[in-house]
Amino acid sequence: MSAAGNSDGVGTLTVRPLDPLKDAELLHSWVTDPKAAFWMMQDAKLQDVEREYMAIAASEHHDAYIGLHDGRPAFLMEKYDPRYVELVGLYEPEPGDVGMHFLVAPTDRPVHGFTRAVITAVMTELFADPRTRRVVVEPDVTNKAVHALNGTVGFVPEREIDKPEKRALLSFCTREQFLNRHTPATRGVSP
Repeated sequence: MSAAGNSDGVGTLTVRPLDPLKDAELLHSWVTDPKAAFWMMQDAKLQDVEREYMAIAASEHHDAYIGLHDGRPAFLMEKYDPRYVELVGLYEPEPGDVGMHFLVAPTDRPVHGFTRAVITAVMTELFADPRTRRVVVEPDVTNKAVHALNGTVGFVPEREIDKPEKRALLSFCTREQFLNRHTPATRGVSP
């Protein structure tokens, strides 16, 4: 994947493929932080994180990336094919559907607007692939903050679904919905 963009007032956001072994310690510190409770890995050991991301790296239907803020690791991005991962049997996938997860690294010095810049950069990156017609997410129904954030980039909730690990809010964002929210003047990410 290439550069995700330069966000106004936030800095440059880029993504690179995640290395499950080299990045495991960093990821472990992120996913076990109390602020990452919805990632559901609070009690994970380093080996659990390595194993999880080695499985993702080995999958032809799931990819993980480290997001960089001005060259430093700052977020995690995952994309997956919902026909084979996460949502199998829970909805009718359409051609061009891509599933997405993202996690902003915990920090002692939050930057105003950073999380919104990250989700915008992630969506820009996903829609950079012309085959992507719609992004699918399934956050926990109780994660009101991420529902609001998803709405800012164009996601529309469809319905609640029961996954093995949680009750989730199935939501979709088409390319058109995203672009309507993020014209070049308002999207905060350079084309």
